[in-house]
Amino acid sequence: MIPRELYRLLQCPTCGSRDLYVTDAAVHCSVCRTDYPRRDGYLDLMPRGAAFAYVSKYVAEEAHMAEELDYREIAPPLLAAGVRQRVLRRMLRFTPQDVVLDNGCGNGRFAVWNADAVALMVGSDPATLYGDAALQSVALAQADSRRLPFADASFDKVLSVDVLEHFPLEVIDAYLAESARVLRPGGCLAAFSNTRERSQLQPLIDASRRLGQWFVRRGVYDFEREARRKSDHVKALTTFEEVAAALERAGLRVVEVRFWNTVITSFVEHVLMKLGEALLARGAVGRQTGRGDDRQASGRRQSAGTQREIVARQRLRRRLTPRSPVYWALVALTRLMELDVRLFGRLRSGPYFVLAEKPRAPEEHAPS
Repeated sequence: MIPRELYRLLQCPTCGSRDLYVTDAAVHCSVCRTDYPRRDGYLDLMPRGAAFAYVSKYVAEEAHMAEELDYREIAPPLLAAGVRQRVLRRMLRFTPQDVVLDNGCGNGRFAVWNADAVALMVGSDPATLYGDAALQSVALAQADSRRLPFADASFDKVLSVDVLEHFPLEVIDAYLAESARVLRPGGCLAAFSNTRERSQLQPLIDASRRLGQWFVRRGVYDFEREARRKSDHVKALTTFEEVAAALERAGLRVVEVRFWNTVITSFVEHVLMKLGEALLARGAVGRQTGRGDDRQASGRRQSAGTQREIVARQRLRRRLTPRSPVYWALVALTRLMELDVRLFGRLRSGPYFVLAEKPRAPEEHAPS
């Protein structure tokens, strides 16, 4: 979706000019003469001529990641994603007047889930792995977070979900600086990410993981797809003090933090849901393996574990209707997993939710 309101926020990501004009085919910069074409449901607003040292694997291997991610269909906010959604939405307290940026939106699911609560939801990502619902309901921009194509102080709120753990430190600093630049004074950024800190409850968390590995050794399921998705995690910010320092360098002040000690969540994710996936996909992987599709010919054939997980999730999504007992069972599991944040949110751990504010200028606080 490319709404008219999006054009009012733009600046040229190549030269920084706001002297832009719009045609049916593209956005054009009058200063550097760069054209930014309209694609099917989004604008290509990548900076031209920029040579960045770091390139995400989601960009460098976009075609392969498209096969791995099963990204087109966006499910309701359930399980771990549902916990992220509920906590971040409480933190940001959206209003119908808000203009919001999901910076590094991935397939756009969090933008989709929150679009109905705000005036305008914008999603930006350098990889164009957008879900169908995002293409229909979110103002999407293909953009690099180190040089966002938006004017200063364009947004009331910024959302960052599962982004910072992918970046080296210099990219984190650039990402946060740009997020702060496009925030209005008094606006907030809410982020979910991970450090390397271990929880005081780690023995309980590890018990579920060990049980999951027991099932892996017996061939019931595996974590290959999850491992590949996380293979580029850097976790350059190793402690929450380093997270707070990075936010401060960007001109943002931490106002709230909640940690996610995944005691219940680990059991649900590493045991309960994986057993459910194995049951749902039973028999399907063998049939797919025998087909010899195009991926096999290209050397990109999916593993049995990846096939099993994708098939199970596709079958599960077909049952996620408001009248389905499966849907309400997953809602109940989501609320149960959220107890990890509500009960243990003050105990330090690797996963964290943080809300940071861009301070207003001193004159904005002065009495009239």
